[in-house]
Amino acid sequence: MSTSNLDHPTGESLDAASSYLPDVELLTRMANEMFSALPNATPAAGVPFSATGTSAAASPSALEIPAFPADHPRAGNSVYASAIPLPFEDELNTLLSSAKESYSAVPGLTQTAGTPSAQALTAAPLPAPEISAVNADHFNLATSPIPSVIPLPFEEELRALFTPAQKATLAHAAIPANPNQASSFYFLDSIASPAAGTPLPAYAAAHPPFDVNAIRRDFPILKELVHGRPLVWLDNAATTQKPQSVIDRLSYFYQHENSNIHRAAHELAARATDAYEDARKKVRHFLNAPSVDEIVFVRGTTEGINLVAQSWGRQHINEGDEIVISWLEHHANIVPWQQLCTEKGAKLRVAPVDDHGQILLDEYQKLLNSRTKLVAFSQVSNALGTITPAQQMIAMAHRVGARVLLDGAQSVSHMRIDVQQLDCDWFVFSGHKVFAPTGIGALFGKLELLNAMPPWQGGGNMIQDVTFEKTIYHAAPARFEAGTGNIADAVGLGAAIDYVQRIGLENISRYEHQLLIYATRGLSSIPGLRLIGTAPEKAGVLSFVLKGFSSEEVGAALNREGIAVRSGHHCAQPILRRFGLETTVRPSLALYNTCADIDFLVAALRRIQSGRPGF
Repeated sequence: MSTSNLDHPTGESLDAASSYLPDVELLTRMANEMFSALPNATPAAGVPFSATGTSAAASPSALEIPAFPADHPRAGNSVYASAIPLPFEDELNTLLSSAKESYSAVPGLTQTAGTPSAQALTAAPLPAPEISAVNADHFNLATSPIPSVIPLPFEEELRALFTPAQKATLAHAAIPANPNQASSFYFLDSIASPAAGTPLPAYAAAHPPFDVNAIRRDFPILKELVHGRPLVWLDNAATTQKPQSVIDRLSYFYQHENSNIHRAAHELAARATDAYEDARKKVRHFLNAPSVDEIVFVRGTTEGINLVAQSWGRQHINEGDEIVISWLEHHANIVPWQQLCTEKGAKLRVAPVDDHGQILLDEYQKLLNSRTKLVAFSQVSNALGTITPAQQMIAMAHRVGARVLLDGAQSVSHMRIDVQQLDCDWFVFSGHKVFAPTGIGALFGKLELLNAMPPWQGGGNMIQDVTFEKTIYHAAPARFEAGTGNIADAVGLGAAIDYVQRIGLENISRYEHQLLIYATRGLSSIPGLRLIGTAPEKAGVLSFVLKGFSSEEVGAALNREGIAVRSGHHCAQPILRRFGLETTVRPSLALYNTCADIDFLVAALRRIQSGRPGF
């Protein structure tokens, strides 16, 4: 097979052909091995069939498979040179032809004229813009290249063509020679999975190798068509898609465990309670909180912030006190504190950012004083992707006696969180940002703080005893979970955490970082496109404006291409106005996105920018 190299953001090369099409020689060998199992067609031990279908050494037991005559209409056009067609040969040839046509439309890829069916793919390198260096220590990044990232468009059809017997015969050939390198034949990985009871090799003991193609298969919605085109989901900062394991866990709960919790002696109540509290344990472990009693289930980040504002805030913020936030905040981390300051006569102060979207720590330090009672800020900006120096900022606030709430809505899916190391007083996040259902999230709070905070809602499940004269409340976390909670979605959150931890957050961080570099490079190559937020410490958010087009026009045009991005103010109007803007277009990344997604985005933006028909 003819191969060429794909341009790669780290300067390392990828084998383009092996990334896009199956290897003909290997498929030929696999097919001939299958034929060796036919009656009267057993080759001599250890003697493989050749690419023409005859054994490499003459053997009376070898099956002679004649090649097509030169004038045969299928000679040179078939995937296999054998004149005896495979059971699925015509279908596979059709699929491969469709695949080549599909990939001919991939931006930056051209087929070399005059080559046979396995055509060489060449990449047109993008101009390399200046990109600020990223501190690799933040993610503990390795320098490994991005694995093959563009899924075969005919994967499911090809899998269906293999019978169980053929799968068993082909399984051995699908195992890569180097176990540390993901197989190009990822569509056969389920065939080649180790038998039950077989120990995994040492390299796979902690986490399996990161395989974005396998991960994409876990998310059924990624097979969806939008306006007749494959969905490219780049709106992950708004919400993430759900893996099949989370969908299945929700279904199982409603089929086998559905009940209210903590209140009945029957079996389903016990099952539901166990499932709900098991999810709390998973959140505790996910955040490395000291105790499950420090984990409160809420509807999401917004409710968690409001809980702290209405409970601790009303109890401790008084006239003349100060609350410090930053320019980077989502409205959910501005409005509750604004309301509290108005009610209490306190003052809201804002830490500024520089032209790259980084918090100016010297200016932040000047805001901290003996009147500062609370600091609240985001670990990752939802509008710019800036990663704030959270641990340093928390320590600075604590030195003046302030409490700190850290908004982790945009960080939990991109990096490992350790609330003990961060030493934040509260940490809040939403499940739907980390592949869990909507309507569920969690608030971590230091136990002594939670137990000293009054409940902000009253009702069932949060009381020890009620008389008409007084009520005695449970300790945390129950005191903050009045009424029937979102039981099923809490269980779904636990399943999402299982999924992320099985892959490994360090693996996710490393992959997404490489993808962010690739995307930054691609977007920076588009004339008239201005990236908003260029901090060297960033997670997977790429806000931009395109000269001559409104954000809404760009978003609508991309939608017609099946590309989902967010266009608007992203509930973060102050930070956009800091850059003189009301809206931006915001593609945002997750672990299932690929270089192909970025290529489709860049190509669509180039068509918009050039004013081609249809845009």
